[in-house]
Amino acid sequence: MAGERQNRTVDFHAHAVPDSFRREMAKLGIDPLEEDGFPVPDWNGEDHLAWMDQAGIDLSVLSISSPHLYSGDDGKAKDAARAVNDAMAQVCREHPGRFRFAASLPLPCVDGALEETARAMDELGAAGVKVATNMGGVYLGDPALDALMEELDRRKALVILHPARARERPVNVITGGIAPMFEYPADTTRAVLNLIAHRTITRFPGIRFVVPHCGSFLPYMLQRFIGISQVLSASGRMEPVDARAEFDGLWFDIAGDAQPAALKSLLLVASRERLVYGSDYPYTPGAVVLRKKQELEAAEGPLMGQICGENACALLPEAGEHAGQG
Repeated sequence: MAGERQNRTVDFHAHAVPDSFRREMAKLGIDPLEEDGFPVPDWNGEDHLAWMDQAGIDLSVLSISSPHLYSGDDGKAKDAARAVNDAMAQVCREHPGRFRFAASLPLPCVDGALEETARAMDELGAAGVKVATNMGGVYLGDPALDALMEELDRRKALVILHPARARERPVNVITGGIAPMFEYPADTTRAVLNLIAHRTITRFPGIRFVVPHCGSFLPYMLQRFIGISQVLSASGRMEPVDARAEFDGLWFDIAGDAQPAALKSLLLVASRERLVYGSDYPYTPGAVVLRKKQELEAAEGPLMGQICGENACALLPEAGEHAGQG
């Protein structure tokens, strides 16, 4: 049916949970429940593919969720990234045309990240890379990461952001213990404002940054940041930055609770041409994602058509080979 085909899409916020991810967390001494207060779901490629068929999703760009695989040892982080990326590449080989992946990097080890970027993209066929909002406390936008940004800019790379828990947080409130409730959107916002403040987006315009969860708190924070940064730069306390120009260079996925308010808030500050679909499967259960997707299609039919069609193809040109195929 034509209507059914129109609703098929590319998922830019989909997660894989290969066995190697669990093994590497254990080797690094990372307990996901202690780190994020949220369980790691069961997953396999066949079940994910069956759910995609049910949801009308042609292509999923897989990435590893939180926790970020770094515990202070660069060598162990390199080994972890290699093991996880090898597993992700294998899933893509087993299901050609249905999965691509964004490679994990051993950040904040920049040399290791440069090596793994080359290996993952040139040898394993990664569509891009996934980076956490902070990696061992080093945030996106930090000048220490500029060498990696230069390489990603040269490659015109797709860079998918995923939130991580801040290294320091209040522990006597619920938001401090259940990271997805508040710390995830807070850390996403913190990281993107740091990108903006350091002009990372305009200095490296070839990078295709994808911000998750309808921009997190950015729809509110953008105007506040513009106003305060102008005051600070006028007094010499901050380098001048065209925050609006930086922001306009970003892409946004609509994973999470887009309805009834988050998507509308994002559209107040972001171009509809810069929105793409995200499911957050399997961390959000499949049945819940299906309900949310149906609600979006009912409320935002023409916009969802654009998100699932030309926007997806503009962000990832190969998506045009898959979107709309039934």
